[in-house]
Amino acid sequence: MIRSVLLAGVGVGIAWPAHAQRPVTRAEAVDAAVRVGPRLAVAQADTAVALAALITARALPNPTLAASYTKDAPPYHSTLEFPLDFPWLRGPRIGSASAARTASQYHYTFQRASAALDADTTYTRALAARAHAQLSRRNAQDADSLRRMAMVRRDAGDASDLDVELATVNAGQQANTAATDSMTYASTLLDLQTTMGIVTEQAEVDPVDSLGPPPATDGEAGELPVLDQTLEVAAAQATFTSAQLGATLQRRSVWAAPSIIAGFDWGDPTQNNGGLLPNVGLSLPIPLFSRGRGPILQAEAELQRARANLALARAEGAARIARARRQRSIALAKISRDRVLLTSANRVASMSLTAYREGEQALPNVLEAQRNARDILSQYIDDLADAWIATASLRVYTLTPTRALQ
Repeated sequence: MIRSVLLAGVGVGIAWPAHAQRPVTRAEAVDAAVRVGPRLAVAQADTAVALAALITARALPNPTLAASYTKDAPPYHSTLEFPLDFPWLRGPRIGSASAARTASQYHYTFQRASAALDADTTYTRALAARAHAQLSRRNAQDADSLRRMAMVRRDAGDASDLDVELATVNAGQQANTAATDSMTYASTLLDLQTTMGIVTEQAEVDPVDSLGPPPATDGEAGELPVLDQTLEVAAAQATFTSAQLGATLQRRSVWAAPSIIAGFDWGDPTQNNGGLLPNVGLSLPIPLFSRGRGPILQAEAELQRARANLALARAEGAARIARARRQRSIALAKISRDRVLLTSANRVASMSLTAYREGEQALPNVLEAQRNARDILSQYIDDLADAWIATASLRVYTLTPTRALQ
């Protein structure tokens, strides 16, 4: 009965998933997340709004045509009012809208890179989960083989019932671990499909890339990039510039732009042939009841918030870059040590199993040696995943507007 339960537990780790899956590379997963993923919808809408605001800021004010009738001669009056768009008002208005559009473009580019980072990170976790599932399945099979070996030796009189019980407990634990890791791999595949925009109730993709050491990146060596050159800080700087120009515009708009008025009066019976009587005037808005205090305070508050966001972007950007660089450096160093330890641990486990088979070593020593080898290999897989994730994060955090356009 125990043997049947153990084999069923191992089978759980092997059987999922049973249907055919579509092979997917890392590049394909990232491309699908960028093209189909739902994360960029809001950023695209913000970019469209900023473009519309820029077009509105560049538009010239329309003239106003007015017509009236009076009983006094001449009875007919028509005027055309041309608002004057002074450069000291038009310049800050267009500059603020242009800076806001630049900020939205930088934000969209960063969101696009972040969506790619999510897909890249999830793909790495899927590779690591698959490696853990394969390792657990192999460990469960080896543990069951060791249990059978202990039973054969006990029947031959070379081992005790205690050895069989220890081997049985170990095999059961490894079967449970294999089942858990299999379900973790299934869950990670579903997460990957979500980032790729695939709506399904079962795993449809199969990561085909290998989980080797990550490639070198531009941010691996050298000094930290200038913070004002990173994409996040550049977007915050553009937003701050837009807020500055917006505050300047509101302060200059206390006295609104005047308008030139030109028109004609006609229908005077005292004039020969009802001649046209031209008239010219100037319209000057007077800030009598409102001096724009509310819009000015609002613009200054937005400027203060933009200044704080810029300082926050610089501080958080520096911390993220430093953290990612350190995580990558530590992960690469651990990978180098893991390789050496893994070779020694596998050799010790193999020698211990051979010694137990020949009756020269106790079963607990074999189990301890196998456990050490499993732990080191599992740590090696996690360190590889950490190195990949830190590399991808560093690539996004050090992204600049110039590199984003390449």
